[in-house]
Amino acid sequence: MTASLATSPNILNRVKAKAHALFPGVMVSVMVAVAAKFLSEHYATPAMLLALLLGIAVSFLSEDGKAVAGIGFSARTLLRLGVALLGVRISMDLMASLGLELILLVVAGVIATIGFGIAFGRVFGHKWRFSFLTAGSVAICGASAAMAIIAILPKDERSEERLIFTVLGVTVLSTIAMIAYPVLVNWLELTELQGGVFLGGTIHDVAQVVGAGFSISEYTGDTATLVKLIRVATLAPVVLVASLLIRHFAELPEDGKRPPVLPMFVVGFLALAALNSFHLIPAFVADFLSQASRWLLLIAIAAVGMKTNLKQILSVGGAAIALIVLETVFIAAFILAGIKLLT
Repeated sequence: MTASLATSPNILNRVKAKAHALFPGVMVSVMVAVAAKFLSEHYATPAMLLALLLGIAVSFLSEDGKAVAGIGFSARTLLRLGVALLGVRISMDLMASLGLELILLVVAGVIATIGFGIAFGRVFGHKWRFSFLTAGSVAICGASAAMAIIAILPKDERSEERLIFTVLGVTVLSTIAMIAYPVLVNWLELTELQGGVFLGGTIHDVAQVVGAGFSISEYTGDTATLVKLIRVATLAPVVLVASLLIRHFAELPEDGKRPPVLPMFVVGFLALAALNSFHLIPAFVADFLSQASRWLLLIAIAAVGMKTNLKQILSVGGAAIALIVLETVFIAAFILAGIKLLT
């Protein structure tokens, strides 16, 4: 009894010391995220892109000083928590309302795009890590998927460089698609349903899907959002399968430790999705957790930006740009062909 009472203050002191060490860096990351959100709402620019760019602008903060530990914590732990909370946006009811054929088309688009990216990455001289990262982010949900996938990939000196390039690439391409794809939908004379499936099945980030869909009609916007959430729902299975394959076939990381079979953030994602599917999460709680997920991911990407060496990012070359553009074109062509065949 005496020992346990003595241990409690020690634990409390360690927690306080840890919080004190992390606080400056976490607060800097929060401030950058808040600034990005403010600018995003006033200048119609994706918040993720702004958080990344603002983070890069103050990257000196991660080099030395009191903020270093908190920035690392934000880029790593808050990232995983944000991805886990994405699960609250998924439910079986939402997916069932679209119909089995279109659900299978969307899932097939995700799988085919990842396969295409890994295969063609070799043509451009890229190893599987970069190819899987870009293809997964294009196929699933843009920056959020990129941050989830990087968490399970074996780490090396270029991991953060790959992540930054991918987030920049998918965010820029997603913004271009938000403007160009509604024009393409009208030019191809797609119905409201077809247009919603196309936009939701091809644009990378959720916010841009919503913007593109509702610029056509309310029904198209609702359909596009639903289709996009189905793509988001594939994040956990893709990460799980990838974790198993990496665990068994990839070379051991520098620390000699294999990644866990099922990362905890994926467990959290699946648990929240299951609870939401059985209507066990009240609507106001689900909305709060969904908003919390957005903010955590925004804070995390700001921190990732602060840990970035801009010169290294600019050195990735034309082959990397060509790969991510080709992956974007591939998923658009795949989903469009599927729509024409099924509807």
